Amino acid sequence: MVAEIQEFDASHWVKTRSSLDPTQSTFLTWTGSIFAFIPGEKRKLLFKILGMSVSRCILTQEGNWDFTSRELTYYLDPQTSQVLHKWENPWTGETVSVMHVANNPVQGNFKGQFSAPVEGESTTFVFDIFPTYPNPLADNPKFAPYSPQPIYQAAELFKLTVPTADLLNPEQASVSQLRLSWDRIGPWLPWMKMGTNPGHLIYSAYGSKANSFTDLPQLFQNEINNRIPLYKNAPQSLLDVEDMTSWLYFQKHFDAYLAGEIFPLPEAEEDVT
Repeated sequence: MVAEIQEFDASHWVKTRSSLDPTQSTFLTWTGSIFAFIPGEKRKLLFKILGMSVSRCILTQEGNWDFTSRELTYYLDPQTSQVLHKWENPWTGETVSVMHVANNPVQGNFKGQFSAPVEGESTTFVFDIFPTYPNPLADNPKFAPYSPQPIYQAAELFKLTVPTADLLNPEQASVSQLRLSWDRIGPWLPWMKMGTNPGHLIYSAYGSKANSFTDLPQLFQNEINNRIPLYKNAPQSLLDVEDMTSWLYFQKHFDAYLAGEIFPLPEAEEDVT
């Protein structure tokens, strides 16, 4: 069967990525692996990963939605799948603290048309993103052993497959199921302390929508209930702050990293009063 490219409006994408209901937080979760990709060397599996996102969409005017979310990704031991808090760098021999992803917030705006191939009963939204911008760590000499490259450059390849009937059903605020594919090529993470060593990280992951908080992997339920309750809900509205990234988080919490603290650092629930 040959896929037919069709046009969908922003509301269909909102139903896919989050929900048309602004009172609801929507969860995605993913799992996968990270490999080292170094010229002339065989692939090396460095970490397994487990991630989640909690999001909300708010209609601001007809056909225009604000998107706000928080996301976590934990680096796991590739053999035991246990959460890593220390990691021995196989190239430098140094043991460093592991700084898990805790991006609060990740935001955007959804409007206009979204082209997507429709095949049989499924529609797949495809997004290939190539972020390139100045590395926020590059100008400070204290970060030279961690991330000296002047430019941050990566590739993020997303595919989200959902039932077409859900998209077209006006009674549904969110799709009933979703299959996520996420591949990424990116630089060494700052906490790995790779300096100017050549190479990249290759991410290969897949995931789905979780119906509720209690459908998330138990690791996240435990972490959110006990250490980082902020991540139980998406922000109530668009936050007037810069999107958080692993590079900015490293910059912000560098002293805690050097002190060997456990990441993500504890974060209380959002004050909505």
